[in-house]
Amino acid sequence: MTEASVLQRLDRIESHLAIQQLAVRYAMAVDRRDIDEWLGMFVEDIDCGRRGKGREALRGFIEPAVRDFYRTVHTITGHAIDRIDGDVAEGRVYCRAEHEFGDQWIVQAICYFDTYERRDGVWYFARRIEDFFYSCDVLERPQDADFARWPGPTPKHAPPMMLPRFPTWKSFWGEADVSPITRRPGPP
Repeated sequence: MTEASVLQRLDRIESHLAIQQLAVRYAMAVDRRDIDEWLGMFVEDIDCGRRGKGREALRGFIEPAVRDFYRTVHTITGHAIDRIDGDVAEGRVYCRAEHEFGDQWIVQAICYFDTYERRDGVWYFARRIEDFFYSCDVLERPQDADFARWPGPTPKHAPPMMLPRFPTWKSFWGEADVSPITRRPGPP
């Protein structure tokens, strides 16, 4: 084994650990309402779509969103880093999120689809797409909430699109009759 290959392996291991910590720090910052720390986890020129670019554009989204809930608890339950290629990486993070909204306690099973970038030796989120398996009050079954209960006067989430994101889902179930095991089959 050459010194160069050892250094590459060490860099990959350190990158893997730093990226995993990024997801945990994200969850903790949201729950503490530490908006500045949370914003600092994203690249400075983060693309916020119609909201613009940069961390201040991102602030305009997150600050009002976390004011919708008094308490939240985001628990990282799994993190797969699918690719590390130099200063760019991709991964998926499973999270169980809980949100207090008045008398409701909204629970979500989330998957984040992430792109990470390393800049000046530090790993950041370059893109974070959130989707969920379900969202409902803790006292109800996800099926009874059409898998998409979200508080407020109008739905803030469309039904989850999680299952079609996994190419193996459709091929696994194919044309199988799933009615004996679910009363609410997901989209094809």
